[in-house]
Amino acid sequence: MRDHFEIRDHDAAGRIGRLEVPRAGVTVETPALLPVVNPNVLTIEPRRLAEEFGAEMLITNSYIIRSTDRIRGRVLDQGLHEFLGFDGAIMTDSGSFQLAEYGDIDVTTEEIIEFQREIGSDVATPVDVPTPPDVDRERAERELATTKTALADAEAAETGEMLVNAPVQGSTFPDLREEAGRHASATGLDVFPVGAMVPLLNSYRYAEVVEAVRAAKRGLDPDAPVHLFGAGHPMMLALAVAAGCDLFDSAAYALMARDGRYLTVSGTEHLEDMEYFPCSCPVCADHTPAELRELDGSGEDDTDGTDRSAEELLAEHNLHVTFEELRRVKAAIRSGNLLQLVDRRARGHPAMLDGLRTLLDHADELERTDPVSKDAFFYTSHESARRPEVRRHHDRLSRLAVPDRLLLTESDAPSNHDYDAVWRVKPPFGPFPRALSETYPLTAEVPERVDGAAQVAAAEGVASLAESNPDAELTLGHDDWVPRALDAVPDGVETENLRHLGR
Repeated sequence: MRDHFEIRDHDAAGRIGRLEVPRAGVTVETPALLPVVNPNVLTIEPRRLAEEFGAEMLITNSYIIRSTDRIRGRVLDQGLHEFLGFDGAIMTDSGSFQLAEYGDIDVTTEEIIEFQREIGSDVATPVDVPTPPDVDRERAERELATTKTALADAEAAETGEMLVNAPVQGSTFPDLREEAGRHASATGLDVFPVGAMVPLLNSYRYAEVVEAVRAAKRGLDPDAPVHLFGAGHPMMLALAVAAGCDLFDSAAYALMARDGRYLTVSGTEHLEDMEYFPCSCPVCADHTPAELRELDGSGEDDTDGTDRSAEELLAEHNLHVTFEELRRVKAAIRSGNLLQLVDRRARGHPAMLDGLRTLLDHADELERTDPVSKDAFFYTSHESARRPEVRRHHDRLSRLAVPDRLLLTESDAPSNHDYDAVWRVKPPFGPFPRALSETYPLTAEVPERVDGAAQVAAAEGVASLAESNPDAELTLGHDDWVPRALDAVPDGVETENLRHLGR
């Protein structure tokens, strides 16, 4: 058990947790966003990140600090917290990103861990190798072996109260990600970033991001805090949390502002093309797109006498919308409707829909941590039929006592019948005794005109009941199900189309 991370709430594989960061003397609530702070260029003052945006933790790059003569001595003398003016927890990267970009860096894990300890980092990172997507397996295995050596060097280093990351690599090979997760969990290290995700995230390859996260999670201990390196677009936070990630670091707010890009929960807009701001954050409430475009390099006077350029104001909006979405995600976990939020986000971009569908391919894994009772289940799309609640209901049908002759029907129970009992059928769940009608998830809100996916899922529930009770005589009264749903009903179950009765 990792006593520095406590899980408080679950929904799907998402959780609300408490990460104790002993060197900083703080506890960070997860899911948490760590704004990336460039130690050379402070787009937004770190104190404002805490005061105005609610950031409890941030991330900066120790390799850049170490390599920059004009600030290295100051940071060593003052300490990282005083240098940045931030009282919360600070994670530091090691230069692995620069290694991936430029092919080599002039520092070892032993040296950079020691430097991170000297400057007062709260969570340090070894020099792992971020293997990019789509490489050949030989390279992925070779670089994973190098990362494992880096983890061993980090484990052997003198760290005191400083937590240490154990990055999980493996490129786009799920089995290597799982192996890497298992190896990382066996170390004495503390936080587990899924690495080399930026190329996938930048290409909107969200399905592969989900596969990498789920593979890593299969290897990691259930109580391991998971960081998705390089993820910070508000559009995909709900999906990433539902897949099992707890920490995110975002440079997107600043990088995209530099290019005039405006973040939303359904994608990215270009400031030059906008006529209206859909957001009500302080920046959007006080400016129109045209006003932001008109700001020159000198910016505008702020209340404290500083000047803010269009780039800075756009970065502030990007942070506001990202933190707002993270709070929305937490509320969804607490209410038990995280997957409904992910479903809504999936309608905003085809790549998000791919990600949701991939996540639901792992519904059996999600079901292990998904609460058995929560807020109302809303059926809103084909994907709702694949949620873990549906799978759980089908699995638990084998626990129910079934009479010899049983009618399963979508309609009200007939007044005169010669069956031993009449059970309800409700797509996408399928059959259940009427006494369970007021229990979750059978209280689900389902449209009157259900789609074929819901009917197929209900038929699979009928098949599960029939398989568990081979001697029972089952009759199904269905509301004009599609052929593929009827094909899923076992041959031994008699069927009646309720719309044809009495004709």
